[in-house]
Amino acid sequence: MQLLKYPFWLFYRIWFYVLVLLPIIVFFPLILITISTEKTYPYFFKIARIWAKFILIGMGFAYTFEGQLHLEKNKSYIFVANHTSITDVMLMLVAVKNHPFVFVGKKELENIPLFGFIYKRVCILVDRGNSKSRYAVFERAQKRINQGLSICIFPEGGVPDESIVLDEFKDGAFRIAIEHQIAIVPMTFFDNKKRFSYTFFSGSPGKMRVKIHKEIPTEGMNLAAKNTLKEMVRNCILNDLCKLV
Repeated sequence: MQLLKYPFWLFYRIWFYVLVLLPIIVFFPLILITISTEKTYPYFFKIARIWAKFILIGMGFAYTFEGQLHLEKNKSYIFVANHTSITDVMLMLVAVKNHPFVFVGKKELENIPLFGFIYKRVCILVDRGNSKSRYAVFERAQKRINQGLSICIFPEGGVPDESIVLDEFKDGAFRIAIEHQIAIVPMTFFDNKKRFSYTFFSGSPGKMRVKIHKEIPTEGMNLAAKNTLKEMVRNCILNDLCKLV
């Protein structure tokens, strides 16, 4: 019976990348215009949300949200979530509407044909093995926050082993939040690992549940509180995930 699943999983993976590339090809001229300057990024963000919905629906993922975002206009936030699947990117784009944000992502992804061309122009790239690159993230994040944008970081960094419920968090998101005195909005992605993990022969259509937590303010905090804030956010997400184990 297990052997019969392998052809489906192979097709399912190929179908995913077809869905990823098809809208990029169709909208490529418009994408080029909207990524040409930083001022047009909010328009690119709208296209990215359409792209994300197209993929999730096309894969048969039924996403639902518990809780609501109460975001103030012209105010920046840090969005964080657990990270176990490439679909985390799409789900985050769908979860946050009318409030453009910029992803902080791995530099290696810029090498993906066509996707990488766009990726390196709209995301803040980080080479985690390079201290100068990690420091440059803070400068670029500051610039984007000053432009009125928000930031999304998956604080586990690299995708953890699938046996790990939630890996330890890196400092970046929390340092940026404190330095700029902006709130953190945690989210728990319950089903992405089951739906579409990094194991090639795995995955299936089905539900993708998201819990949106109340924002955690950082006004008045200094960097000495960074670890406390980090553990507060991590525990917020971990408590949800432990209910599934």
